[in-house]
Amino acid sequence: MKAFSNVEVRDLVASKLTGWSFDGNKISKNFKFKTFVNAFSFMTAVALEAEKADHHPEWSNVYNSVTINLNTHDANGITQLDFELALKIESLFESYISLR
Repeated sequence: MKAFSNVEVRDLVASKLTGWSFDGNKISKNFKFKTFVNAFSFMTAVALEAEKADHHPEWSNVYNSVTINLNTHDANGITQLDFELALKIESLFESYISLR
């Protein structure tokens, strides 16, 4: 899969993703929840979607905060896979609205 140009990534992030940033190497977002259990539950749901897509995030969790970074290592950049997974992550996050 071909990586998008930096201009394409910036345009896609701005038009398709709320609260995500692009640093030239990855797209990222920090998600906040009420508790550690809520955050970890969200991570579990994301892990199942990532496994289905065979596209796995780089992420970290500190108490009620989950930071997710996406890029496609094989393409050495950001691809359609990253945007598809980011949109699934956003959808999952919306379903956790009461847990924030």
